[in-house]
Amino acid sequence: MRRGGETLGVSLPRLSREVYVLGVIAFFVMVGFGVVVPVLPVYVRSFGVGYLEIGAVVSAFALMRFVSSPFTGRLIDWAGERVILASGIGIVAVSSGLVGVAQNYPQLLLLRGAGGVGSAMFTVAAMTLLLGSTAPGFRARAIGFYQGGFLLGGMAGPALGGLLATISLTAPFFFYAATLAVAGILGLVLLRPVRGGVVAAAGPAPERIPFRTVLRDTRFRAACIANFSTGWNSFGVRNALIPVLVVEVLRGPTAWSGIAFAFAAVAQTVALAPAARFVDIVGRRPAIIGAFLVAGLTILAVPFSPNIIVLTILLCLYGVASAFMGTAPAASVGDAAGAGGGRPVSVFSMFSDLGAIVGPLAAGFLVDSASYPVAFGVGALLFFATSVYALRMPRQARPA
Repeated sequence: MRRGGETLGVSLPRLSREVYVLGVIAFFVMVGFGVVVPVLPVYVRSFGVGYLEIGAVVSAFALMRFVSSPFTGRLIDWAGERVILASGIGIVAVSSGLVGVAQNYPQLLLLRGAGGVGSAMFTVAAMTLLLGSTAPGFRARAIGFYQGGFLLGGMAGPALGGLLATISLTAPFFFYAATLAVAGILGLVLLRPVRGGVVAAAGPAPERIPFRTVLRDTRFRAACIANFSTGWNSFGVRNALIPVLVVEVLRGPTAWSGIAFAFAAVAQTVALAPAARFVDIVGRRPAIIGAFLVAGLTILAVPFSPNIIVLTILLCLYGVASAFMGTAPAASVGDAAGAGGGRPVSVFSMFSDLGAIVGPLAAGFLVDSASYPVAFGVGALLFFATSVYALRMPRQARPA
């Protein structure tokens, strides 16, 4: 039995070559990034600076991503996705390699900021190409495959980073530069030229939807709100507060956080393919409403976890919800923007970066001035608000 080009119980090979190439590129990018993550704070500390300066290096990357995203959309319209993607990866590769030979803290800070610019170029270009090269009914599965590359790379990277750190604190940065070089070469060699987000071989490019029309689309607005709340909670609540909560509230070793996060990553990876299939077949609207409601309830319950086992179960539930939260909003952007170029995707990306910048600061302030439940509660409210706003989205079972 067939439904909307889908054979029930059978997955048809309808993803484009670009999707598979981007998934492989995502793996190489995230392996390198994961290698650097556990080493970066220690490396920055070796310059004789304080914890504020360490935080500034992390924030500089996110801040420059946010600042440069609006310009990235226009660059894509001018030069094309493939060129901007490869250029962005090249900037991150060169800046990361130079971080390993930085002579002082100001150099290190500037180089990480430059890496943020390149990261924005890569991220926006990749998502624009991904959405433009995939049929609407397969967008979520394309996004799921792409994000699967990130997840697998993110799980392998930190382990490799620990091994490389035994060689030297700078070795991970050179490894990161090498993996990015591989990713950039793959992009230039294997990705086909595109016109306005549409692969040239696929035929004439469809008429673009004006950006002002996209901005008025409820699907696009819901996706941006979803991306902001996800950025706020993933970076400001989950990543920033849970490791501290484990040590100060549960009185456990820091290793417990890593174990809990690892289980959650596995849960998200396992759930990604079924979630993407659900988003494509059942619809974006129910996926966003349900997933963000579950994520809100989960985050709300985290500070009341009596032990690490309950906390790990809650994080696994959050991981499953994240599989939906990562695919449904991005697919909604594709539905609203069509082949609208890079500007809609760049704005969508900015909302996540803004949440990642403001979230850690707000969450830390709320813990200091109130309590853990209040900080987690505010994050949960953002998730609930996303679910409520998504009720305004069209009720189509599937994108046309």
